[in-house]
Amino acid sequence: MTSSDDPNDQSRTPAAASATADQAAGPRPLRILLGCDTFAPDINGAARFAERLAAGLVQRGHEVHIVAPNQAYRRAKPRTEVIEGERMTLHRLPSIRWVAHDWIRFVWPWRTKHYARQILDQVQPDVVHIQSHIIIGRGLAHIAHERGIPVIATNHVMAENILDHSIFPDFVDNMVLTYAWADAKRTFDMTRAITTPTRRAADFLERTVAVQGVIPVSCGIDRTQYTPVIAPRETNRIIFVGRLTAEKQVEVILKAMTKLDPALDATFDIVGGGDQRKQLEHLTRQLGIEDRVAFHGRTTDEELRALLSRASVFAIASIAELQSIATMEAMASALPIVAADAVALPHLVHDGENGHLFEPGNVDALAARLTDVLTASPAEFERMQRASLDGVAIHDINRTLDTFEALYRDEPLPA
Repeated sequence: MTSSDDPNDQSRTPAAASATADQAAGPRPLRILLGCDTFAPDINGAARFAERLAAGLVQRGHEVHIVAPNQAYRRAKPRTEVIEGERMTLHRLPSIRWVAHDWIRFVWPWRTKHYARQILDQVQPDVVHIQSHIIIGRGLAHIAHERGIPVIATNHVMAENILDHSIFPDFVDNMVLTYAWADAKRTFDMTRAITTPTRRAADFLERTVAVQGVIPVSCGIDRTQYTPVIAPRETNRIIFVGRLTAEKQVEVILKAMTKLDPALDATFDIVGGGDQRKQLEHLTRQLGIEDRVAFHGRTTDEELRALLSRASVFAIASIAELQSIATMEAMASALPIVAADAVALPHLVHDGENGHLFEPGNVDALAARLTDVLTASPAEFERMQRASLDGVAIHDINRTLDTFEALYRDEPLPA
């Protein structure tokens, strides 16, 4: 192919050559500021999502800054931290621990706008992505909006969950709840887009906060990190993974253990820590099943994956899941799921396909559904396993990253 001699042909000019090179290189990397009220070393779904999102964005060439609580009441200088194997800049703000909870820390609300101004001055981000509307996210959203910086909001929070750790009487809690959702609307109204992990969670948010156009975007997982074992199990091992807090209702699973046929010789692995652990250990002794229940506490990712790979069924009785990364991890490990028919869990668990749903809090129903899985024929067990693998495929982390990149750039969302 020869070059043109037309003097109007600009294909050989430096400007044209630069434009062509830019097109070939693709869109420029973004400078992204994530505002997180919970982040590593916290262990919960919102923190884990933010970590994976941040690491995935770094892997795609973006510059990522995180604003999160410090683990002490002092402000740390911005520093590079390695999260999920990737280097990013953390801006840790002075925080105090909520006395009624074992790990929740918060920044004084009246200081967040001051910190937001300083950090936005320093970082000059292309976009701000807040992971909650509560404190840090609220402050960043207000100041970014004032400065014309686009804001994306992701909601992982049900305000009612926070009140599980309240130390106030009910009438005060009700006032707090009303104010919290009203304040959420004021924050969400300053954003370019609002996302939440599932369609059910989006419907809930639109109903509760009177906002429109909430976009369901899965938290996403990297399925390659899990080891599905497609085969019947030699032993019946039930597993739960998550925080041991009131809304998880792990006691329902413990009580269901007492309803199972002793011939099944089923055991129960509980992975995770939380403020309910001592009460659950006490209940286990009261029920006389301590020889069949193992509390593993917080584990490494490698230990967790090993426990999932050898389990027979994943059980979750939670009544407050906006998605449940733990359930997706179990599905990626080819486990049938028995889950409460509540909030977003039916989005992941299709009754009779990759497991079963049960009425929340119904111990007898849970025991019956667990028995259905544990007594399934090898062919039926494998069918449920493969259905879990098929069901989790749409939650691939790369699809999640594609969607958020489009939101950051204000481009059409991927199909």
